[in-house]
Amino acid sequence: MRVDIDAAQVRASGGVVWRRTKEGAVEVALVHRPRYDDWSLPKGKLDQGEGWEDAAVREVEEETGLRCFLGEELEPVAYDDSKGRHKVVRYWLMEVRGDGAPFEPNDEVDELRWVPAPDAGAALSYPADRGLVAQAVERL
Repeated sequence: MRVDIDAAQVRASGGVVWRRTKEGAVEVALVHRPRYDDWSLPKGKLDQGEGWEDAAVREVEEETGLRCFLGEELEPVAYDDSKGRHKVVRYWLMEVRGDGAPFEPNDEVDELRWVPAPDAGAALSYPADRGLVAQAVERL
């Protein structure tokens, strides 16, 4: 299904954040959001005048403390939010660069978990997020 990003009333960006272990396995970063008590991918709304890519990098760093390289774009996700607004979220593959700042729990995200890529889908709360991780695994 093709997503019309221009039709979005709410625009958000995020990433499938990944790293390689010393053994060469791929791990994916998942975040727990206490407000929804769910496991998700890091994402957030664009600030006024901010581009999609800049928002993705900023939101991932704000939620995880990780600085990342912006990679290939994945399929966008569209849905109606809790207020009935049409929301579009664009995601990118995002490889961690360096160690980043230590994770600090906050009001939006209270836990960060690294999960082996093949197991990440089962740990996520939403089918759309599982689909994004599956796309990412195929491309890594």
